[in-house]
Amino acid sequence: MPLRSILAGCGGYLPERVVTNDELSRTIDTSDEWIRERTGIRQRHFAAKHETAAFMGTAAARVALADAGATAADVDAIILATSTPDQAFPATALRVQAELGVSRGFGFDLSAACAGFIYGLSVADGMIRAGQVRGVLVIGSEVYSRILNWQDRGTCVLFGDGAGAVFLRASSGEDDDRRGVLSTHIHAQGTLGDILYVDGAVGQPDKPGHLVMNGREVFRHAVTRLAEAVEEALAANGLKHGDIDWLVPHQANSRIIQAMGKKLGLPPERVVMTVDRHANTSAASVPLALAEARGDGRIVPGDLVLLEALGGGLTWGSALVRL
Repeated sequence: MPLRSILAGCGGYLPERVVTNDELSRTIDTSDEWIRERTGIRQRHFAAKHETAAFMGTAAARVALADAGATAADVDAIILATSTPDQAFPATALRVQAELGVSRGFGFDLSAACAGFIYGLSVADGMIRAGQVRGVLVIGSEVYSRILNWQDRGTCVLFGDGAGAVFLRASSGEDDDRRGVLSTHIHAQGTLGDILYVDGAVGQPDKPGHLVMNGREVFRHAVTRLAEAVEEALAANGLKHGDIDWLVPHQANSRIIQAMGKKLGLPPERVVMTVDRHANTSAASVPLALAEARGDGRIVPGDLVLLEALGGGLTWGSALVRL
C-alpha cells in the first residue's frame, strides 16, 4: 500500500497580550468601527519580548505532539514556515528542534508568507510519500508586530502574532485508508511581488523592514486565485463542493472568507473563522484555526477539510485532508 500522510495532531499558541481595536485607536488614527467593517477584526495578540517565533513554535509543537500521542522520538523533520524568523540563521526550526529535544533528523525554515503553512504541508506530505521520513512537524510561527509600520493604519491594524502546528505521520496498516492528506496544490506568481512585501532584509540594512501592501490588489487576486486552487483540489480527487465538511481558510479578512464559503455553498457554521480574535497571523493562521476547531470538537475524525491560503509573492495553495 502506498504511504500516505496522516494528520495525527494539531496545536496552537497565542501570546498572552490581547490588543483590542479600541486600544489601537488611542495611538493610531483609526476606530473599532472602521477596522471591524473592513476586516472583521476585533482584537489580536501581540508577542512579549520572550515570545519569539521559536518560543511560540515550540509551544504549538508540544501541543500537536501531545494531541497525536507522539513524542520527540517520533519526529524525523521539522518544517517551520515564517516571514519573521528570530535570526537569519540558524533556522528557527532548529531552535524548535533543540527545545523539543529532538536528537535526530533535520529541520529548515520555509518562506512563502501567508501561504507558508500550505507550502510546508505540501513538502512534508511529499517527503512522507517518498519514504524519506515518517514523522514531520509542520509549524507556522509569526511575530508580525515587529515588522509593522505603525504610521500606516491601513496595514498595522490587520496583523497579529501566534503559532500553529500539525504533526504528520506515515500511515500504518491499522489506519483507515480514506484518512490523510489527499492532495496539496501550491502556486506562485512572482510578477505580483510588489503588491505585498516587506521592504527590507538582513542584506539590506538601509531599509526599515516594514510590511507594505496594496490592499485593493491583494483582495482582487485573493478571491480569484483561492477559488482556482479550491477547484483544482476538488477536481484532483473527483470531489464536488458538497463533499467538503469544513473550510479552514487563511484568516486575512472576513469578507474574503465569507466569499469563499459562499462559492463552496458552505453555511457559515461550516467555515472556521478566527480572524475576529486573532487578526492575520500569516503562516500561523491556518494551523491555528484548525487547532481551535479540532480542540473544541467541531472538526471530528472522518471529516473532509479544505485548507487554503494566499500570501505575498504572490504565493497561494490548497490542501484536502480527511481527519
